[in-house]
Amino acid sequence: MAVRLRRPLSVVAVLGVLAPVVLAHPGQRAAALLLAAMSAFAAAVSVLPWPFRRVTLAGATGLAAIASLALDAGYSGPYRLAAFWLPFEWLALLVLLGRAVRRVPGRWAGPVGALVGLAVLLVPLRFALRVPEGGWTGSLIVTLLSLLPAVGVAGAGLYLRALDARRERAVAGARREQRLEVARGLHDFVAHEITGIVLEAQAGQLPGLDAAETGDLLRRLEEAGLRALDSMDAMVGALRDPQADEAGEGRAVGATRVHGLADLAELVGRFSGTGSTRATVELAPESAGLLSRDAEATAYAVVLEGLTNVRRHAPGAGEVVVRVAVVDRPAGRGGSGESGGSADAGGSAGRSGPAGRGGSAGRGGPDGSVVRVVEVSVTDDGGRGRAPGPRGLWRRLPGSGGTGLAGMAERLAAHGGSLGAGPHQPSGWRITCELPVR
Repeated sequence: MAVRLRRPLSVVAVLGVLAPVVLAHPGQRAAALLLAAMSAFAAAVSVLPWPFRRVTLAGATGLAAIASLALDAGYSGPYRLAAFWLPFEWLALLVLLGRAVRRVPGRWAGPVGALVGLAVLLVPLRFALRVPEGGWTGSLIVTLLSLLPAVGVAGAGLYLRALDARRERAVAGARREQRLEVARGLHDFVAHEITGIVLEAQAGQLPGLDAAETGDLLRRLEEAGLRALDSMDAMVGALRDPQADEAGEGRAVGATRVHGLADLAELVGRFSGTGSTRATVELAPESAGLLSRDAEATAYAVVLEGLTNVRRHAPGAGEVVVRVAVVDRPAGRGGSGESGGSADAGGSAGRSGPAGRGGSAGRGGPDGSVVRVVEVSVTDDGGRGRAPGPRGLWRRLPGSGGTGLAGMAERLAAHGGSLGAGPHQPSGWRITCELPVR
């Protein structure tokens, strides 16, 4: 019911309940007015929207229930008057019981619901106990007849309350997932491009650049900045569009499109063109179509994270190899890679220690069965055989590293995959992920 209609409806209900008072016998008019006022008050509370100013639904409902119980205890008028206004008050209390069970928050729901339920059960006794020769049998019968609707209304209220709680959890989960998607978009795409821009700008401060090199540097900076702006525009558009998730457009917030393994060559080419590190990609042809769209996007994000970490932590690396292969693993084997630790939150903050593999690439037992997985790795040589390179160009505050590997491990685990990272012999670093073939 629309909120704007509830107040006029409450006025109509109050006037309709109070109107018959004028028809009561003059000697019984005071008792009639008392019963009518109680029924009108319960009807108004059951219809009005709450809270109203400082009065909450729990307070108004509890007050109506207490007033009804007090009238049950103190009423001494004719039983025929009680019988006339009984349906109005009983129905209003029944509505209040449903609203209290469903809407009253937290710790007040139980006490207020019990109080209103008691009022629903006892209000018929105001009539039954005063009927001549009614006795306790009649009172017990009307109480049981009142109990059945009360139990039904309370059960319906509890069911609707559970549905409301489930809906609130779903909305909270959707908002949390949207925030995570925005964070992933910022980390995967914007941060990657900004890292390249910062390194290019710092490299441009070195002496010895001629006009052609300066022009190439500015062009690469412009292209990286435009890509970062495109990613940010996509994120803002997804957040502004309430229908994006329903239409499937919010799947990869922050990316202009969902990238896959086929886009790795372009990514590696851009990486090679924005620095002195040579990067190559080795993509197994049989890997095409083996992973789902989301799994391929996750593998692409792992490669993006690996290349970004090379820029941040190993700018002197001479070569980076991105390799995609299809391999068979023993079922139940706990991953691969050199280290065999776990990709913890500090994995992307630096390269001082092993941050290896967590999870498993496959499922099964030691029965000789194998699981086919797609293995994606990013390996750098750590600058072996080269001059130290411009490591001093990357200046960040201590403790400002991210949590990229930990986030990647969580995303891979959602697809049944695993992540490993650690030193690569004889020198360098390797990040490896495995995703089971669908």
